Formats: sequence, C-alpha cells, structure tokens
Amino acid sequence: MANRAGRRERAISEERAAERGGSARGGSVRGPLLASLVVAAASAGAAYAYGPEPAPKKSTTTVRTAAAAETCTASGTSPKRQLRGVWIATVHNSDWPSRTGLTPARQRAEYVEILDNAVKRRLNAVFVQVRPASDAIYASTLEPWSQFLTGTPGKDPGWDPLPFLISEAHKRGLEFQAWFNPYRAAYTTDVSALPAGHPARVHPEWTVKHEGRLYYNPGLPEVRAWVAKVVTDVVRRYDVDGVHFDDYFYPYPGNGTRFADAAAFAKYGKGAKLADWRRDNVNKLVAQVSGAVHGTKPYVKFGISPFGIWRNKSNDPKGSDTNGMSAYDAIYADAKAWIKAGSVDYLIPQLYWPRGFSVADYDALVPWWAEAVRGSGVDLYIGQALYRVGTKDTPAWTKPAEMPSHLTVNRRYPEVKGDVYFSASGLAANPLGVLDRIAKNHYTRPALLPVIKGLPAAVPAVPTGLKNTAGNLTWTAAPQARAYGVYRVTGENGDCATVDARHLVAVVPADDRPAYTAKESGEYYVTALDRLNNEGAPARVTVALP
Repeated sequence: MANRAGRRERAISEERAAERGGSARGGSVRGPLLASLVVAAASAGAAYAYGPEPAPKKSTTTVRTAAAAETCTASGTSPKRQLRGVWIATVHNSDWPSRTGLTPARQRAEYVEILDNAVKRRLNAVFVQVRPASDAIYASTLEPWSQFLTGTPGKDPGWDPLPFLISEAHKRGLEFQAWFNPYRAAYTTDVSALPAGHPARVHPEWTVKHEGRLYYNPGLPEVRAWVAKVVTDVVRRYDVDGVHFDDYFYPYPGNGTRFADAAAFAKYGKGAKLADWRRDNVNKLVAQVSGAVHGTKPYVKFGISPFGIWRNKSNDPKGSDTNGMSAYDAIYADAKAWIKAGSVDYLIPQLYWPRGFSVADYDALVPWWAEAVRGSGVDLYIGQALYRVGTKDTPAWTKPAEMPSHLTVNRRYPEVKGDVYFSASGLAANPLGVLDRIAKNHYTRPALLPVIKGLPAAVPAVPTGLKNTAGNLTWTAAPQARAYGVYRVTGENGDCATVDARHLVAVVPADDRPAYTAKESGEYYVTALDRLNNEGAPARVTVALP
C-alpha cells in the first residue's frame, strides 16, 4: 500500500508539473489536482485557524405519505436520499487496475476490493473512468484498448471488463456511472505512435498539439459528433446508470502556450469573440451528449464535475467570493449555462479546498453553488478532496475534522444532495481516520439515491409475498425493482416509517430471492426501488424475536 501511495503521489506531482508546462508525461488524474496549485500561491504560507464544526441547520420537511392521510415530519438531519459516491480513476493506474499487465482474475479481485470498501463506508455510487484519453476500458470498435490495462496501447486484455465492472457494482447496490474525458486524445504529440485505427491517427485534422499532449479540437463539429458517438455506443451496449464528464475541457493553463485553434475559429467563429466561441463549443458538446444519452436510454443520467470556481466576484458580480482560477475564463467551462439550458442532470463541483482558505473558501463556495442550482431541477453534489486529507502543504488538511466539517456545512443547504470523493485509493487508506468519522457522524444509516427531476418517474408496485420466518424476511422479486428499502419502527406511528432515514435499516440489492435478516423485533416495512430509486408504497410485517 505504501509503495502504491508513493507512486500515486509522484503521478500527481507530475500532473501538476505538466499543467505548468514541465514534464510532458503528466496526466495522472484530473484538473482538480491542479486546483490547490492554482490557488495556493496566494496563501500557502498563511496561518490557518480551524474552529469547531458548524452546527447543522435544524430543518424539517412535511411529507404526505402514500400509506396514510396524515402528514409526517421528516428530519433535516436524517435525509433518506443522499448520493455518496467515489471516483475510480484508471488513468495511469491511479486507482484501478493498480498496474498494467495484471491477469483478468487479478483485475477483477482488485475491483471487487474497491467496491467492498465503498459498501463498508456506506457509499451508493461509483464513477468509473472508462475513457481516459480517446481509449477504452471496454471492448470498442471505435477507439483502441487503453494502455492502462495491458501496458500497450491497443492491446486486447483478453476480456471485456465493463460488464463485470457494472454487474459487480449493481450486486452491491452501487449505481454505476461511466466517466469519460471528452477532449484528451493522447499523452503524446507523436501521432505515429498511436495504435492503427486510433481516431486521432485517422483524423489528424481533428487534433491540436499543445504542450506535449494531443487534444481534440472542441471547435470542430466533427469532434463533437465523435464524442457523442463514443458515449452513445457505451450507453447503448452497456447497462450504465449514468454518463459523467470531468473538468477537462479546453486545456488548463500551463506554460501559457496559445491553444492552436485559429483555423477552426476563422471557419466557425462567425464574428464572435474567441472566448465566447470557445465556451459555445463546450456548451454545444454538453447539449449534444445530453441529447444522445437521453435519446438512447431516457433513464441514464448525464452530469459533469466542473472546476470549483465558476467565476470570481472580481470578474463578475454573479461570481463567488473567491480569488482563484476561473473555469469560465481559463478552460471555457460555463456551468451556469448548462444549468440554465437544463443540459445536465447533476453537477459535482470540485470543492477541493478547506474551510477558511482565503483564495477559495469552502464556506463561500457551497452556498454559491447551492444558489446556482436553486429551482433549476439540476441536482448538486459536492466533489470532496479525499486525496488531500493528511497532506501537509495546507494546515487544514492535517486535521481529521476538516473533511467531516464539510458535510456538516452541506446540511445547511437543501440543494446539496450528496458528496463524491476523489478517489478510490483513499477508501482503503482512510487517511487520518476521516472515513470512520464520516461514517460515525454523517453516514450512520444507508441512503437512497436522490430522484432527479425530469427523468422517468414510474412508481414501483408494493412488494408482494412479504413474510417473516424467525426473523428472516422474504418477499417476491419484482421485475422492475433494482433494490428494496427496509425500514423498522417500534412503538411509533408506522405510517411515517419511510419518510426519512431514521428508520431505514438496509437497502437490499435486487435478487431472484430477495431477503433481509432482522436483528431486532419491530414492525418492518419493505419498499421497492426502481433503477432511478423511485420508491413505491411499503409492505408490512411484524417481527418478534425471542
């Protein structure tokens, strides 16, 4: 584990150097790894005084249940629906597989270990990187096999991992989102080194060589069509629950080299300013991919994890009270435009800075993003920097209470419906015991996934055949069910049992013979959940254990 952690830290350092124009190898994981670098210069030496966790905002929600005419009051501190996810990065073997050339059996074993750690931490979603750089962690006729499986670009690993990756997640009650990088074409500018048939080799006119890497030109309609085609191929052939983009759009600032898209701008700019045209190119891609995903399977979600700062208030009065890099101006990513257009189902802004950090304060950014999505129907989850916990360049990250306090802050804003952690390596490492704290104070109960407005909303039927045999609850499998919620109450009004998580004891993945073993006596209620976590009315059974 220590060797793997050290390798990962080196990869992260190389990514930062590459983004600044240093090593061309780089590309370890994501733009958020650059986030601390971008903003830290102004405050790296500043003292940081960490206070106690803020008190959660006490709130209740009145809900009229299907089981009774009365209203039920839901606890604001025990939300039943909450996305709890983790990113699993394949690029440079950051999370999975741990190295190239492993046997399929070893790759499967490593992945199952990650999933089991996710379940142990009461998570309910994984975001798995299936296309790091115009390559594939799955069998594709469009793009070559990823080098991160075998060590050789284009080499067949001897199996198609994706069906296994999806089915094992579903067996454990984990939603599976396929994570794509839309514009990165290769980690080299030598097109001849790419596998035969690589789209960048077949269509070099689609590409831009920039600071040691190869990118697809976002200004070309052919590129947008290609990305949409690749995504559609995966959605059509595999049982994914969502499609996910990270924050890599136009390249992050590096050496200051101009991105060479002048020819495309001259052809398609139509009198617009360069920056506006670039943003419009990204907006067009987002809308096109959204349409392709929902047109192929209406229940598949589409979302993006943008860089955590849209714009600073100094740039724009609508911006956040921050002083870091602006995604709108630097990488031409306009998250507010996606919200307004409804072209995303959710956003996961990468808020990879601590509370009180002067350049990008978590306490300032969460309410800004909450306000940005308010009333839009776009779900908001927060990207959390698990990889930063325990690092020493910023004092706050040396404190075990820092990240748990983020979740406490989140409770103040009902728009925040969950968190996603970067990344899976941290699940086993559990730096500073932070995941134990989160489980104890925030994830004390399982959680259903949030239901996103605008996606199919059919309500599953009441489970049938529910019976108790010495505490073993069984019921008839429902064809439309992906999982079942199990609730328990004692001496309380059971009609309100399902209103929040106070009585939720388990989320049972669908099975041919669904069952749950009761550990205590009480009134048990079982509901069916479809793949989008729409929940039906409950069936009820009494359990009296000796």
